[in-house]
Amino acid sequence: MLETLLWLLGYQLAGEALVHWLALPVPGPVLGMLLLFLTLCMKRRVPSGLGDGVGRLLKHMSLFFVPAGVGMLAYWSLLEPYLLPLSLVLVASTLITLVGAAALLSWLLCRHVDREQA
Repeated sequence: MLETLLWLLGYQLAGEALVHWLALPVPGPVLGMLLLFLTLCMKRRVPSGLGDGVGRLLKHMSLFFVPAGVGMLAYWSLLEPYLLPLSLVLVASTLITLVGAAALLSWLLCRHVDREQA
């Protein structure tokens, strides 16, 4: 578990450093996640120390949403006038993500079947 946290925090720190040094308009954790993805693509496998601990972290994923929920309650008076637009954006972005993921899965499955038949 410690190795998993070191991987994740190390890449987050690397992303934050790159954003700071290069003045990029991207959040550091997002860039760190992209760097981790590229590293795993180059390795073509997930190291055991990383793979073993990620499952345990995903079991407690709901805890990561607690700070966001508390923030919404703390600033409710600021968010209330924008409740309808925020709700519409939330629903639209969720639908776009679901449709995009389904389209990508469909395309990848078709590609996989074509390779097996060839």
